[in-house]
Amino acid sequence: MAKNRHDATREIPEILFTAPAGTPAGVEVLPLATLRRRVPAARLATLQRPDFHHLLTLTGGTLWHTVDFTAYALEPGSWLWVRPGQVHQWGDLTHAEGTLILFRQDFIDAATAAVTRIEDLHAPVLRRPLPDDAAALHRAVDHLTAEFHALGRLPLDIHTEALRHLLSVLLLRLAHLTAPVGSPAPEPDSTYLRFRDAVERDFARTRRVEDYARALGYSARTLSRATLATAGLGAKEFIDRRVVLEAKRLLAHSDQTAARIADHLAFPSATHFSKYFHQRTGQTPIGFRHTVRGHPTP
Repeated sequence: MAKNRHDATREIPEILFTAPAGTPAGVEVLPLATLRRRVPAARLATLQRPDFHHLLTLTGGTLWHTVDFTAYALEPGSWLWVRPGQVHQWGDLTHAEGTLILFRQDFIDAATAAVTRIEDLHAPVLRRPLPDDAAALHRAVDHLTAEFHALGRLPLDIHTEALRHLLSVLLLRLAHLTAPVGSPAPEPDSTYLRFRDAVERDFARTRRVEDYARALGYSARTLSRATLATAGLGAKEFIDRRVVLEAKRLLAHSDQTAARIADHLAFPSATHFSKYFHQRTGQTPIGFRHTVRGHPTP
């Protein structure tokens, strides 16, 4: 299913996707019961940063699952979508039943990726579909599961394409659930997409909207309008949320000092970083580290 990789230059361990022997590279479908047997509970309970997508739905029991410091309560019929790079942690799986679908970003075709906004780091991750949508999702996951376990009945390339299309159907239905009733979510335009990708690439270098505007050939106002229309927040807030998220990840999952994290995120000093972090979270960096690790603040 996955293997660990620890890069000495990045103190947050990553989990790499590894296809089971004899199956198409890029996707795996398994019941939670199989996951429990395959992976020790202690390992599941540790923080993970996979480089692939997790789609999880419950058919029985309940489960708490934490994604980037937010805890989500899953119940039968709910879906959780964890995206590559998000830090997550499994809760107690003892009484949870359901299906887990793992897939690499490049397994999905470009058209499906664009429509589902699969690369959007700010997309919601929890879905609780209404009965009609739940029934359609149930049929989609059953079909995908059956095809995954039908290896050998079709030529491998046909089998792989069938899985790709069936997974696309499931993702398209899930993405549709994110739209408010009677008001479909706006399609992201090229301005927003270019800005989103630039922030993901350069958030550790600059937090100034003007720098992104100059690099992309837009005005700062144009970037803010595009980001507000698609993500529901202004361009500066979009950048700041990404910086704060990375700061939280480094504080929680590494032993880097606040000064080193400040330098990594292009702050002129640890003092500037601490003030910035406190203004946006209500905690000092070290206070946040103690809280998230369950230690009392000195």
